[in-house]
Amino acid sequence: MDPLTLGALIGLATVVVLFSGISVAVGLLVVSTLFLLVFDGPASLELLPEIFFANLDDFALLSLPMFIIMGASIASTRAGADLYEALDRWLTRVPGGLVVSNLGACALFAAMSGSSPATCAAIGKMGIPEMRKRGYPSSVAAGSIAAGGTLGILIPPSVTMIVYGISTETSIGRLFLAGVVPGLVLVVLFMAWSIFSTWRQGAAHVALSATRYTWAERAEMLPRVLPFLAIIVGVLYALYGGVATPSETAAVGALLCIVVAVVIYRLFHPKALWVVLRDSTRESVMILFIIGAAGVFAFMMSNLFVTQSIAEWIKDLEVNRWVLMTVINVFLLVAGFFLPPVAVILMTAPILLPIVTSAGFDPYWFAVILTINMEIGLISPPVGLNLYVINGIAPDIPLKTILLGSLPYVLCMIVAIVILSIFPWLATGLPNLLMGPAL
Repeated sequence: MDPLTLGALIGLATVVVLFSGISVAVGLLVVSTLFLLVFDGPASLELLPEIFFANLDDFALLSLPMFIIMGASIASTRAGADLYEALDRWLTRVPGGLVVSNLGACALFAAMSGSSPATCAAIGKMGIPEMRKRGYPSSVAAGSIAAGGTLGILIPPSVTMIVYGISTETSIGRLFLAGVVPGLVLVVLFMAWSIFSTWRQGAAHVALSATRYTWAERAEMLPRVLPFLAIIVGVLYALYGGVATPSETAAVGALLCIVVAVVIYRLFHPKALWVVLRDSTRESVMILFIIGAAGVFAFMMSNLFVTQSIAEWIKDLEVNRWVLMTVINVFLLVAGFFLPPVAVILMTAPILLPIVTSAGFDPYWFAVILTINMEIGLISPPVGLNLYVINGIAPDIPLKTILLGSLPYVLCMIVAIVILSIFPWLATGLPNLLMGPAL
């Protein structure tokens, strides 16, 4: 069978298997095994266990469970509530200040936890009722939290960036730096739209009728917030200051987050710590299982010459490179509608990266573009995980209203992709400045 036809058949089979409800990792293993058995014979199956474990034999993978523990220890405390309340007190007299403080709290909490659903739940439980009570439209209240929760996979430290770095053999430190400025650009776009939308719907007065806080009341929240901000700064300094490797930095960050959770939030009960470790282990194993299975899937695609044929076919299209990038963006967008970001990255990045680099695009810039596409998937149907989390927090807000409220933020992300396409140095400038040009 022609490799391109076989590739289409594999793609169709993968979609059918994953839509059956089976876990992503098991689905990839099933598809890989069946196609190798049919098209390459039983002998090829002997290599699968070795390939599976070889994909997990990477020292950089140690950073994944450490960053996940770091996020889980924060998510199990009142850190989200304190971030929200602190920013609310400092921004309460800014027009649209409450929605701005919600987005700021989402960005900080998402950066620390790396989990979009956890961010939506932690900030949304307080932010959505408070915004609605003060007169903000329900669509703005729900949509801003749903969009804000997606920022964690772009702003460092980001688990998805680690996965991209491992799957494409690119520098994790450089990837983290590449996400900083685009992450801030997205935060600014989100805030700008939220303020404009509030003003457009005639609710611009709501922030000015908010509670006034004294400087003492504002300052009393800082001891609860500053330690977490110090951990973020410390982790980034250790990583980029040459003090430690990503894995060592993640381990220190995880330890410090647990210490802060125990000291400040009294998370010293063994059952509470057990929940943190249990949830972290589950999520880590899930991601590592997908990484191993995606390695087997990539081996199957390469062994049947599908990967090489797709790359050669795209290369021979002789289209403008921006047309090519547009097609890739649409493909990633559709994939992100149905699959979690980690699965999409592991399945597509090794195939797309050679195509992207041969067209003259920077691999670290492309990592940011890919991640923003994954963010769109988190607030877009039919999966749109964040939409359902928000609906669970505020069940009286119809899912349709949440969806309509989140759509403008999807447009903000598309605008961010366009801005990054026009000014790619927004993603590559900081890594090049601090780490030198990529080789």
